[in-house]
Amino acid sequence: MCLITAFTLIILGVLLYTAFKLGIINRILYKVDQNTTQHGGELVAKTLKAHNVDYIFTLSGGHISPILCASENEGIRIVDVRHEVNAVFAADAVARLSGKIGVAAVTAGPGLTNTITAVKNAQMAESPILLIGGAAANLLKGRGALQDIDQMSLFKSICKHTASIRYIRDIPGTLKKAMHIAQSGTPGPVFVEFPIDSLYPFHLVKREIGIKDDSKSLVQKLISLYLNNYLYSLFAGAFVEHDFNPLKPKIPQANTNEIQMAAELLSKARKPVILIGSQATLPPTPAGDLIESLQQLNVPCFLGGMARGMLGRNSPIQFRHCRKDALKEADVVILAGTVCDFRLGYGKVLSRKSKIISVNRDKKQLTKNSDIYWKPTLAIQADPSSFVVELAKALKGFSGSQDWIEQLRAKDDAKEDANKKKALESTEIHLNPMKVLQTLDKILPDNAILVADGGDFVATAAYLMRPPTFGSWLDPGAFGTLGVGGGFALGAKLVRPESEVWIIYGDGSCGYSIAEIDTFTRHELPILSIVGNDAGWTQIARDQVVFFGSTVACELAFTDYDKVAEGFGGKGIRLDRSNDENIEEILQKAREEYAKGKSVLINCLIGKTNFREGSISV
Repeated sequence: MCLITAFTLIILGVLLYTAFKLGIINRILYKVDQNTTQHGGELVAKTLKAHNVDYIFTLSGGHISPILCASENEGIRIVDVRHEVNAVFAADAVARLSGKIGVAAVTAGPGLTNTITAVKNAQMAESPILLIGGAAANLLKGRGALQDIDQMSLFKSICKHTASIRYIRDIPGTLKKAMHIAQSGTPGPVFVEFPIDSLYPFHLVKREIGIKDDSKSLVQKLISLYLNNYLYSLFAGAFVEHDFNPLKPKIPQANTNEIQMAAELLSKARKPVILIGSQATLPPTPAGDLIESLQQLNVPCFLGGMARGMLGRNSPIQFRHCRKDALKEADVVILAGTVCDFRLGYGKVLSRKSKIISVNRDKKQLTKNSDIYWKPTLAIQADPSSFVVELAKALKGFSGSQDWIEQLRAKDDAKEDANKKKALESTEIHLNPMKVLQTLDKILPDNAILVADGGDFVATAAYLMRPPTFGSWLDPGAFGTLGVGGGFALGAKLVRPESEVWIIYGDGSCGYSIAEIDTFTRHELPILSIVGNDAGWTQIARDQVVFFGSTVACELAFTDYDKVAEGFGGKGIRLDRSNDENIEEILQKAREEYAKGKSVLINCLIGKTNFREGSISV
């Protein structure tokens, strides 16, 4: 009797499992309205709206049309670009400047493969973005459908999370989970794949599947039965009441003991230094709280990445040069979101005598290259900005040494004076890039945003220009990606429409996204660009010529980028040696055109200097 009962339970279990996998149970639980015009794209739009998504960046494609149309109906602004990679770059900029998740939606196959560089850049820059991608219908995957490839494998290694929609009812929950993961812990990109049949209305999907209601042969009837079951399972429970509300991100915080140990180390320091990295600009801590805490501590600060500009142009505690010298003498160094990768010499620039407090959300980045060139005295896996705020609270009454600040200021000022003198030197041809950039820095308004997209010209700008405020400097980050300019500027202008957004282009990098001037024009989002045109990939040539005596593949032409800009609907201005004495006047003229609602590109022909000579581009 027991054997019969056990056998019966096994058979019942197999039948239930089969019924579940085939979607029969859901067909019983949920009634499918064959006449509904609702579709999966509407569920996507409602979920995004509930998460306060203001923009979707895209390049149109039939796989994703339902998402775009439904999102527009929900009041989400759809911004279409000229290359999919710039949709993701724009979403990245939105995430960095707004504190919200950035969203890009592109079509299947080549639409998605075109985004890979930007997604990887977002991963390394720790930007929370949601990439939505179209896909072939689940029924047709692997059967040679249009633009059908294994997209999940492509994105698995460069995203925090990937998911593919199988049933329409899963759309809200899948998106909520993905956006929660993107913003929790160390932020990063997530990818959700939408097979085309999960987005279109019932009657269209049924038509495309090709179900025959008048099947005659047994085989045809079995095929029709299978297809009908697939269709009803796909739509079962799709349009019941859903919970669209966001899940609260989980962010690691330093505990009281860790704060106290850090406070004890800093309180005894005579020559402390704080290095602020991009991660310190992430939510939830308001920028004002972080800035106030740094000012209270009165410790010399070096700012990197998105943190540039945080303390304004002329903060008494911010230093821009001689970081290496400061780190040699420092007795306590706080790495607040700063990583010991190539940007910090893998830790080689840190003194073995220094007590080092490393704070980072990411466990791997927290101690990267430690015990090789450096070793943390205290490693705290936590949000850097929240840590600094709590540290300041624990050190009420503490203020860093003014003598130490003045010592570093003297070195910083001496370097500034040397740079000003070098900017006055004549180049063999065209304009001195240092002079151009220093003049641009002089006329920038306090609300300016600088988008850095290039090699040699941009590296020079990073030394010379002073971003005026929090969030006023956008560069690619650790991946060193060229081509971010158009997308970053687009996202920045949408988030901060009152800001004067400038792209600082190298002539090589300009070629990647100059077509987005068309996007700026169509969407009435004026952007200013200046191209440092030295007719070459100079950052690479610096090393290549010295090491190998050849400029092969490093030479470009003095292209008329100003004319190219006008072809895309912008205003082009040429700046060269013939107007050397009128640089400021021409820059102001560009700003006047911009104020009229026109995107302006200044094609600035520059010569070569020995500034940054010996810098290595790998």
